[in-house]
Amino acid sequence: MKKKNKIKIIVNGRQITVNSKYSLKNLVDKLKIPLNKIAIEHNKEIIDKKKLNKINLSNNDKVEIVHFIGGG
Repeated sequence: MKKKNKIKIIVNGRQITVNSKYSLKNLVDKLKIPLNKIAIEHNKEIIDKKKLNKINLSNNDKVEIVHFIGGG
């Protein structure tokens, strides 16, 4: 794949390169994170998990993914 078809994004403080037409859902799938145990922030906005397929990532986007951990 050509380099111009790639974008750089920041995920939890780390830069990664993905395809230019990558959605938040693609990212969650790639990271193999169960949706029911996370919260997602995209460019400082909390995202409704029902809208993950509709949000495409752009160059230099910042994504924070927080895992919920049970305990007592």
